[in-house]
Amino acid sequence: MTVRSRKEDAWCMIDVEDTGCGIPAEVLPKIFDPFFTTKGQGEGTGLGLSVSLGIVQRHGGEIQVHSHVGKGTVFTVRLPALHVRMPVGKDV
Repeated sequence: MTVRSRKEDAWCMIDVEDTGCGIPAEVLPKIFDPFFTTKGQGEGTGLGLSVSLGIVQRHGGEIQVHSHVGKGTVFTVRLPALHVRMPVGKDV
């Protein structure tokens, strides 16, 4: 697994990439749906990506995914960069 971060214009970008089996094209549109899982019964709730997407969206961001079967998947989290100005001459 590889994790990269960068800033692009007014956005903070975080890539999480694996070299796993990839996500089949017919499954890809469903992966952020609540309770969707490809795991067997009792092995997962199917909430992880749905909850993650909700958190990112509440912060004004988005998640993109690119996957190639047999090669791996890249999830890119895009969040607005926030500039915080500290008051001059004050202890914080």
